[in-house]
Amino acid sequence: MTASPRRSTWPATTVAAHAVLALLTVLVLAAVRHLGADLWQVAAAAGAVVLLHAGAAVVRRRPWPGYTIGALAMLVLVLTPALSWSPSLLPSAVCFPFALWRLTGLVPVRSSVVALAVAVLGIVLTEVVAWARLPPDTPVWTRLVEGGLLMLVVGGVWLAALLVHRRHEADRRAEGERLAAAVATERAGIRRDLHDVIAHTVTVMVARIEAAAVTTADPATRRELGDIAEAGRDAHQGLRAMLATLGPATAAPRAASRPAAVPISLDALPGLVASAASPLHAVTYAEVGERRPLSLSAEVAVVRTVQEGITNALRHLEPPVEVAARLCWSPSEVVVEVRDDGGKAPRDAGSTGTGLMGIEERVRTAGGTLSIDDGDDGWVLRARLPTKEGA
Repeated sequence: MTASPRRSTWPATTVAAHAVLALLTVLVLAAVRHLGADLWQVAAAAGAVVLLHAGAAVVRRRPWPGYTIGALAMLVLVLTPALSWSPSLLPSAVCFPFALWRLTGLVPVRSSVVALAVAVLGIVLTEVVAWARLPPDTPVWTRLVEGGLLMLVVGGVWLAALLVHRRHEADRRAEGERLAAAVATERAGIRRDLHDVIAHTVTVMVARIEAAAVTTADPATRRELGDIAEAGRDAHQGLRAMLATLGPATAAPRAASRPAAVPISLDALPGLVASAASPLHAVTYAEVGERRPLSLSAEVAVVRTVQEGITNALRHLEPPVEVAARLCWSPSEVVVEVRDDGGKAPRDAGSTGTGLMGIEERVRTAGGTLSIDDGDDGWVLRARLPTKEGA
């Protein structure tokens, strides 16, 4: 809402500044003419003034051509002989440091150093020419003072423009980093939600199909169900490959606090566990102790830990498999434990996934810890999460 007025008033302000400088310059040239300067000298100076204003107008869109025009105009002013003449007396000479300011803010630093060198050489040339034209009774130190002041003006303009340019570059880099972080956060959140919801569902579906294939008495049905289970495993691998393109699950730490894709709560755990059970997969759930209130991130971590533990057991172990999910409550924390019996044998499930890394990130974000133990008769996934009373 504030950018539009600035865009609308900036051209008018620029035009007004050019008009004021041009008017003042006309008055100065009239005074120089009155002091005895020839008409051609005044005309040459007026032409150089027109070039100065043109260069200042062009430099915004074409930095180097605009600056070059301004430098050539200043050179004409320096070399034009006139009574009591000094280019710095012309108000329109302000257009040249303005062009330097503009160019410094638009080009790389090395290029702006070249532009500064051109301006410094112009000041030296100006003072040398003015010194050669000094009347005998004029002190030399006046040229040194003028040259020093011009050096300070040009150097100050260049340095200020350089600092502004670097600040804008830093702002642009910071904005780019913020956008990249936001994209990484969103991608990591999408990846985690897809893994937690779809990958778990596909794994449970394949496990139940395998159980149905084993328990059916019809050979044709068994083969058909086996083919469906194999297709499900292929779909799971394809999903994992697609998730890999979204980057690692821990690409952005803030992604762990992202809301879940579907509503989840502790009340959903019994149904989640029951849906994973089959004739070949004995999956049980139990809670010990009085349930305590949890933060949203801790509650999500509890549900996802149980889900990931069951998914890993069904995916990595040959049935029959027994999996026990258990929550142990105390006033200060809840201990989530998912234990399997090792199944009939380990199964080659392809490449190692990143589900456990995502769970670890969720648990850590909620203020808890995660451990994985390889026992004598199976794996134990254990998470400790603080309750609101123990936080």
